[in-house]
Amino acid sequence: MVAQFDPSLNKDKINKLNKNDIKIFSLNLLPRITRAQSMDVLSSQANLAGYKAVIESFSIFEKAIPMMMTAAGTIPAAKVLVVGAGVAGLQAIATAKRMGAIVFATDARTAAKEQVESLGGKFLIVEGAENLETEGGYAKEVSEDFKKKQENLLSETLKKIDIVICTALIPGKKAPLIITENMIKNMKPGTLIYDLAAVQGGNAAFTEVDKIVEKNGVKIMGDKNILNKLPISASNLYAKNLLNFVENLYDKKNNINLEDEIIKKTLIK
Repeated sequence: MVAQFDPSLNKDKINKLNKNDIKIFSLNLLPRITRAQSMDVLSSQANLAGYKAVIESFSIFEKAIPMMMTAAGTIPAAKVLVVGAGVAGLQAIATAKRMGAIVFATDARTAAKEQVESLGGKFLIVEGAENLETEGGYAKEVSEDFKKKQENLLSETLKKIDIVICTALIPGKKAPLIITENMIKNMKPGTLIYDLAAVQGGNAAFTEVDKIVEKNGVKIMGDKNILNKLPISASNLYAKNLLNFVENLYDKKNNINLEDEIIKKTLIK
C-alpha cells in the first residue's frame, strides 16, 4: 500500500496491516533528495494549496488587490503577509505578487530569504533564525526566546497588513501558534487571515476548520482540505507522484528494492 500515511495517527491500523504481511509505504516520509522530487506529494499538493489559499482569500477580501489610479482617486495595493516560506508559502507569494499585492513573508529559516526576494517579496528577519532548519530542509520547533522576538516583529507588521496567508507546519506535530489573540485584537478591521494549517490546529488563534470566524472585524478561515477545490489539478499531480514511486519500487529481479534510500525510508515497519 502506497499513500500519505501519518504513522503517529494511524498506529493501530498500520500494526494490523503489518501483521498480515502487507508492506506500507508513506510518501510523507520521502527523503529530501533530488531523485525523490518527482514523487514528492507534499510539495506537489502544497504548491496548489498555496495558490488556492491566495485565490480564496482574495475572493472574500472586500477591497481591490492591485493599486488602481483613477480620476475618482487612488486605491492602494493590498498588503499581504505570508507566514512560512516553504513550498505553499512561496507559491502564495508568487500568486499574490502576480495579482498586484505588496507581499511580505516570514520564516524561521533564513535560507528562505533569497527565495522570497527572488519572487518579489520582502523578507522579515527575526534575529537568531539562522539555526532553525533541519537537515531535511524543514523548519525546527523554535525556542521561547525566538518566539518572543517573532511575536514582537509580527505584532508591529500585522497592524499594517490586509491579508495573512498562514502556511507554517512541522511534520507530524501540531501546527505552531504564531498569530496570537492579542495580535488579532490589534489588526485592522477588514483584515483577513487564511490558515492553511487549520487541520493541524492552526497558526492563528480562533482558527476553526471550514468556518469563517470573525473577531474584532478580522476574519479567520481555513478549509479541511483546500485541494478539494482543485480536484483535477491535485489528482493529476498526485497520480504522477504515485506512478513515479511505483516505477522505482522494484529491482531488476522484480523484488521490492529495500536497498534504495527512497524505498527504505518510506517503508513503515
